[in-house]
Amino acid sequence: MISIAVNGAAGRMGSRILELAAAEPNTFKIAGAFEQEAGGKSLAIGGKIIPLEKLTAGSLKASGVLIDFSGPAGTLSALMEAEKAGWGIVVGTTGLDANVQKALERAAVKIPVVVSANMSVGVNVVVELLKLAANKLSGDFKVKMTEAHHIHKKDAPSGTALMLAKEIASTKRWDIADILKSIKVIREGEIVGDHTVLFDGPAESIEITHHAKSRDTFARGALTAARFAATLEPGRIYSMTDVLKG
Repeated sequence: MISIAVNGAAGRMGSRILELAAAEPNTFKIAGAFEQEAGGKSLAIGGKIIPLEKLTAGSLKASGVLIDFSGPAGTLSALMEAEKAGWGIVVGTTGLDANVQKALERAAVKIPVVVSANMSVGVNVVVELLKLAANKLSGDFKVKMTEAHHIHKKDAPSGTALMLAKEIASTKRWDIADILKSIKVIREGEIVGDHTVLFDGPAESIEITHHAKSRDTFARGALTAARFAATLEPGRIYSMTDVLKG
């Protein structure tokens, strides 16, 4: 059994991760639900009341994996506490700056660290498709991207859009700055997450789209990553590509 805790537990992703974990009692034990502003609040998860706590020194006991879907500041705090406790950490928070990235790299030497801007299996299949397309197509094709999310999403472009842009640019056929300029950002209603990449050539075009129907695809991916992290040795930052390879 894997002990897991969630930082950002009251958020849409955090609470859903806890619900799905509670549905697998033979696999996961919920060891904590953390929020920066806990304030004596609690969550009803799997027929049980789980208190929300502030993540502090000593919050993480025994061993386990901390899943972080908080915010950049919360991620840094989660990372510090996971490192102190010797816990693995799965980070799905986006909008991380260079300081947090450096902290992740330092921590990865000591504890298992899995980081991905998108935990969906489907999105990570799209990454592989984009790599294939980008390596086969010539620089005559222009790359354009559209990403759409709910009105509550704070970062724009999305972390997933940035991840996809980096993968395409890694082929050296397109400059990442040009790809980023092409991204059309949509914030409407309660859209879970849609990403479309268009390779537009002189005589043909190719369009690759991922449509997330519910947040369960990300939550289940995060739990899959937690299972993976529980088996890891420290040494480097792992991605969802590593997780899916097993």
